[in-house]
Amino acid sequence: MPGTIAIDASRSTRARPTGTENYALRLIQSLITANESRREPYRLSLYFRDEPPADLFDESRHVNVYVLKSPRLWTHLRWAAALWKAKPALSFVPAHSLPIFFPGKAIVTVHDLGYKHFPAAHPALQRLYLDITTRYSQARAALVLADSQATANDLGRFYNTPAGKIRIVYPGVDALDAKSAAAAIDSTRAKYGLPQRYFLFIGTLQPRKNIQRLIQAFRRWREDHDGALVLAGAKGWLFDETWLEGADNVHVTGYIDEADKSGLLAGATALVFPSLYEGFGFPVVEAMHCGCPVIASKTSSLRELVGDAGLLVDPLDVADIAAAMGRCSDDEGLRAGLVARGFRRAGRFSWSVAAAKVLAAFDEAIKGAKDRQAAI
Repeated sequence: MPGTIAIDASRSTRARPTGTENYALRLIQSLITANESRREPYRLSLYFRDEPPADLFDESRHVNVYVLKSPRLWTHLRWAAALWKAKPALSFVPAHSLPIFFPGKAIVTVHDLGYKHFPAAHPALQRLYLDITTRYSQARAALVLADSQATANDLGRFYNTPAGKIRIVYPGVDALDAKSAAAAIDSTRAKYGLPQRYFLFIGTLQPRKNIQRLIQAFRRWREDHDGALVLAGAKGWLFDETWLEGADNVHVTGYIDEADKSGLLAGATALVFPSLYEGFGFPVVEAMHCGCPVIASKTSSLRELVGDAGLLVDPLDVADIAAAMGRCSDDEGLRAGLVARGFRRAGRFSWSVAAAKVLAAFDEAIKGAKDRQAAI
């Protein structure tokens, strides 16, 4: 057996997961599956803050589970102490920061550096914490996993992370069943009280998501069209109620259950996702899986995710966003082409592929450490 990998699984048990929590959960699930098929599997030690549900992960004789109860400073005190005791071949943090002091090699995933692009969208203490922990983690890690080329570029720009130290691993996106999604359209509309025709945004409602300009673009579209705008997501920090003033037929659903996402997407005229910055935009790939046309920003990671399978817009140009909405609602041939290309493109983002690349990074980091020891 090549060694033990200690994995911070503390973010995988959230009751209402956001993108990073879902990443941790789905990646660990896929790592367990991929590890089983290796000729020499790793011993995967999963460390939790809370007791995980019994069915959270598949049974595997190559997995050990540890629950470390701690009300605060879990990463830097409780998990770090466990690492000093276990001394694994490698530590992996998929959705958090590395401990300040711990033994051996590590790999960390950096999802995005949005706080650098939009500092005002984060509370001051949170922004300081993100900056300090990311700066330290990218320097301390043997390898850094980036969700996209955009995030990799930002690591080099803001922290001078060597390009040779970064591995781009696109997260997987669960392949939502388009037929099941279509069958759920009516029940989902009824549950949230939605009209038959609507544009959809999915995500936390906050300034970085460009909600104000999205609503302004919708108001322009409404001058010549009938329909609604659905904002599906919880109101985030700095959400401004004035964004909604004067905007008729805007539905704010609050947090939506994962089970409802596919029905919402399948019933939408298009997903409109003019975010100002994304390390990886899960909703755009989920939309493509469901046969929902995509309108997205041509900035950050969204251009590389969407390619020619969506309409790319300038997120700062309200007229450009509104024009794309008009094209999507008025041109059935365009919509059909976007849907077809979206189905093909969505297949590129697989959790099994992501897990294989992460296991390869484990191999690389451990081999590098052994080679350096042999040279001494």
